Parts: sequence; structure tokens; C-alpha cells
Amino acid sequence: MLMVALSILDLVRVTEETDARGALDNARDLAAHAERWGYRRFWVAEHHNMAGIASAATSVVIAHIAAGTRQIRVGAGGIMLPNHAPIVIAEQFGTLAQLHPGRIDLGLGRAPGTDQVTVQALRRSFLGSDTFPQDVLELQRYFAPVQPGQRVQAVPAAGTNVPLWILGSSTYGAHLAGEFGLPYGFASHFAPELLLPALQIYRQRFKPSAQLERPHAMVGVNIIAAPTDEEARRLATTQQMSFTNIFRGARGLSRPPIDDIDTYWTPTEKMQAMGMLARSIIGSPETVKSGIDALIAETGADELMIVSDVYDHALRLRSFEIIAAAHNATAAAGQ
Repeated sequence: MLMVALSILDLVRVTEETDARGALDNARDLAAHAERWGYRRFWVAEHHNMAGIASAATSVVIAHIAAGTRQIRVGAGGIMLPNHAPIVIAEQFGTLAQLHPGRIDLGLGRAPGTDQVTVQALRRSFLGSDTFPQDVLELQRYFAPVQPGQRVQAVPAAGTNVPLWILGSSTYGAHLAGEFGLPYGFASHFAPELLLPALQIYRQRFKPSAQLERPHAMVGVNIIAAPTDEEARRLATTQQMSFTNIFRGARGLSRPPIDDIDTYWTPTEKMQAMGMLARSIIGSPETVKSGIDALIAETGADELMIVSDVYDHALRLRSFEIIAAAHNATAAAGQ
């Protein structure tokens, strides 16, 4: 049985004690550790107008992280393509691929990833999502070798063949990834309800392509690991507060964990947040190992993209180290 790969989606969190520069350097430091622990990829995502997330200039952040690592693949999970002209993204990621050959990934999302006012500031329209399939194909052409008579090139992207991923939180992306023969990542770390239907659609509709011969499904999952279940549950309150603040319209800096989350959220907010976090795995090494094993068995995932939204950087490093060790224990057992 092939080993299911582990990868990292880092939110580049700005905390109440760490400014944006600190968040960027922490991301780079985490990637360097992750490389040693055997993680396959390290991705950051495009978020705009969010004071607590420092990865808005996603390609620049990727350059910073890639320069501090040697082997791990670094990429976007994802670029919100409706916000951009495809040629600009091709130029950015083609440049990254020239600087770091064979290490750059480009995950693509269809949502704008921000609010309508910010979309207007980006000079783009929500109608851009209607052209998403055409934009993906346009990107592919820019990364391919230049063709005779091609009048527009994305310099220096041509010939870099940066691998594209389709990312989604609904079944739309599953249909598209299958039709285009691209790897697919589902955002079950915040939208778990449609995970299984989306994976089924993706695998049923998959058509082999020049990039990919068979389906490759990546499952996003929140995992917070600590020596004990109790400590892990306490660390998880940071993320639970962040999700609660989304419903309050009060996105802010990442907050330190608290002893009793029920003093922070209302019963309605708890229901909403826990619905989005329903597939989280929180606990000791043994709890994490069993949770990962069960998720892989249920989904048939080829890869897990892990978010470990822990406030303290040292404890976040420890969480990812525990996760890697727990997963390696499964491999060593021959499962």
C-alpha cells in the first residue's frame, strides 16, 4: 500500500504577539522543519483584507519560503483566479519556477476569497468566476512551450509546466478537475459537508491528461496535536475563536488559547463553528494517529493537506512533528 503523503497549508497567522514580518519568518521556519520531517508540500493561500493573515501577496510569500528550504514543494493553496488576469499569475509562478525548478505548485480557487468591497478594490468583478474554466486553460497554455505563431507569452513561464491543482469546497471543482485531468484538493478543513460526494464525482469524471494519468485527491484537514488530549483541546480554542469571529464579522489577529471556549461563543456560534470544523482531529499522538487512519480509510485520500492553527510557534512546530511521527508509525506498521 502506498504511503499517503502529508502536506501543510499554513495560514501565515499574525497573532497578538507577532507582527506580519514575524508571521512570514515563522512560516519559513516551519517549512524548513517540515522538510526534515518528511512533509511533501508547503502551501500558503491568498486572503485579502484580513489583518490576521499575512499571505495576501501569495507569490512573494512563496518566494520567501522557497528560498529558506531546499527540497519541499512550495506553492499556493490557492490563488483565487477570479482576482487576477491569468497572464499575471503565469508570469509570477513562471518566475518562481525558474528560481526553484521542480518545486512550485499552483493551486487554483474559483471564489474571490474576500468580501465584495475588497473585490472592487482589486479591480475585478464577481462575474470573473464564470470564466474560471477558460482561465485555467489559458494558464496551462502559458506554462506550456511556446507554439508557432503564439503572439502573447507569459515570460518567463513558457516551458516551466508548473503543475496546476483545482481546489474547492463544493462539487463544482470536482467536476472541473475530473474533466481537465488535474489533481484535486477539497477544503474539508472548513467545508466538510460535501467532501465525500465531491471525491466521488472527481474520481468518476476523471479523464487522464498530460499532467496526470490517474486521479489524485487531496483532503484538507485541521489537526492539532499535543502530548495529551486535554492540552490539544485547549490549543484548539485559538482556531475556534477565529471561526467564531468570522460569524461576528470581526476578523482580527490570532488569539492565545483559553481554558473554557464555552465562555467565548454562544450556543449558536458553537454550532456554526463546529459545523465547519467537524472533521478536525485534536488530541494526543494516539488520538491523531487513529484519526488520520480513519480519515484515509473513509476517503481513500492520496494526500492530506494539514492545517494546525496553533497560536504559539514552538507549539505549532511540536504539533506538526507529532503529526508526522504518528503517520510514520502507521507506515512502519505496514498499514
